[in-house]
Amino acid sequence: MSIPLRPISAVSALAEALRARVLSGEIEPGTALPEQEIALVYGVARPTVREALALLVHEGLLRRERNRSAYVPEVTTDDLTDLMFVRRPLEELMATAMAGRRAAEAEAALERMAGLPAGSSWSLVVGEHIALHQALIVAVGSPRLERMYGTLAAETRLALVRLRRVYDDDREGLVAQHRDLLDAIAEGPPEAARAAVRHHLDHSWAEQA
Repeated sequence: MSIPLRPISAVSALAEALRARVLSGEIEPGTALPEQEIALVYGVARPTVREALALLVHEGLLRRERNRSAYVPEVTTDDLTDLMFVRRPLEELMATAMAGRRAAEAEAALERMAGLPAGSSWSLVVGEHIALHQALIVAVGSPRLERMYGTLAAETRLALVRLRRVYDDDREGLVAQHRDLLDAIAEGPPEAARAAVRHHLDHSWAEQA
């Protein structure tokens, strides 16, 4: 008896295509994503669409309610505040583990952020911002911490793209801010690294939110 394999590569490719459109702002909040329409546009089967949408729902980038197509949610400043609240203890764990060390992938993300051309979209800046934080988490070496952080990272990226108005810094400011964070973690000790994370996540956007 043969067991059919799920088209993982097609699901992943479709999820990535839709993820990019949501995070860039091309697909606006409130926009419905009917399975049949997406299947026709991308030339894939509906089960593939269903799985790709389920991945994005799990990441918090889409929502789905009974008898309704998946859709892009509105993001509020309360959502961003809650994301920072939940991220804080996870990133403090990271700071404890990484104190006295540098993460090469985080440094690379910072260099990519610094190297973006003037006038680059805020979505690209935020993408490197989140990539830096995820690289720090991955460098800890805990698969469970990485899994827990993954969904928060996707939701945070969406929130920062949608709520650009509440974020003080431009790209240059973000580069300087993240350089300070990476230096504080690398220099340690653990308590100083944790304090740097707390300061970083309590940045002045919260005062405007």
